[in-house]
Amino acid sequence: GIISHICLSISANFDAFGFYGLLFAMFSIVCLGSSVWGHHMFTVGLDVKTAVFFSSVTMIIGVPTGIKVFTWLYMLLNS
Repeated sequence: GIISHICLSISANFDAFGFYGLLFAMFSIVCLGSSVWGHHMFTVGLDVKTAVFFSSVTMIIGVPTGIKVFTWLYMLLNS
């Protein structure tokens, strides 16, 4: 939406999503998600099946959000 248009106008790029931007976003969300997941699993002490379920759901929900946010940052830093 609006943040993508603002980032495009500030960075003077023609496209919002490049290959390296998406690659960086996926790598970043994996690193951040893994650290958050580990913290939650050790804090709460869930059994293995429940932990696998919640980690899968978290990754499915977090990937599109992470790609969007980290692509904005990558685009602004490379302008």
